[in-house]
Amino acid sequence: MSSQALAGALADERRRAVFAAIVLGAGDVPAVVSRTGLSARDAATAVRRLTDVGVLTDDGTGLRVDGQRLRDLARAGGPAPASPPADPREAILHTFLRDGTLTRLPAQRGRRRVLLEHITERSFTPGVRYPERAVDDALRRWCEGGEADHVTLRRYLIDARLLARDHGVYWRP
Repeated sequence: MSSQALAGALADERRRAVFAAIVLGAGDVPAVVSRTGLSARDAATAVRRLTDVGVLTDDGTGLRVDGQRLRDLARAGGPAPASPPADPREAILHTFLRDGTLTRLPAQRGRRRVLLEHITERSFTPGVRYPERAVDDALRRWCEGGEADHVTLRRYLIDARLLARDHGVYWRP
C-alpha cells in the first residue's frame, strides 16, 4: 500500500465514514450501516475498497483497522505520487476498473465507449456466437463487487453496437 493508495481510499466521504465506524468498534457491515446511515451496498463497497488497499482487515472475528500496516506506511513515508497514465484510454480504464472489476459505469458517453470496447475485446471473440447465458456469465465477472450490473452492461454493449443480438444469440460483429 502506498500513501497515494491510502489517500485515494480515504478521499471518499463514505469510505471515511466506514473507516471511522470501524475505528469506533463496528465489526461487520450491518454495524457499519447502523453507525453511518449508509445503504448496505454503499457500506459493503466501501469496506471492500478499504480492504483491497490494506487499510482494513477481517481476521475472522470481525473487521478492524490494520494498525501495523498504517504504522509501516507512516514510517516509510510512502513513495512519491505516481504520475497519471499518459494515454487517455489507460487513464479511463484506471479510473473505472479495479483488479479487472468494473467499479462503475462512466456517465460520459465517450469514456463509457472506451470502457465498453475494452470489455468487449477481452470477453468476446469476433464472429463467435454466444447464448445469452454465456454473455451474462462473462459480464457478471466484470461486475462482481462493483456498482454496475451485468444486465445494464449488456444493454450498453448492444446499444453501442459492440455486440449484436438475434433471438437470444449474441456475437461480436
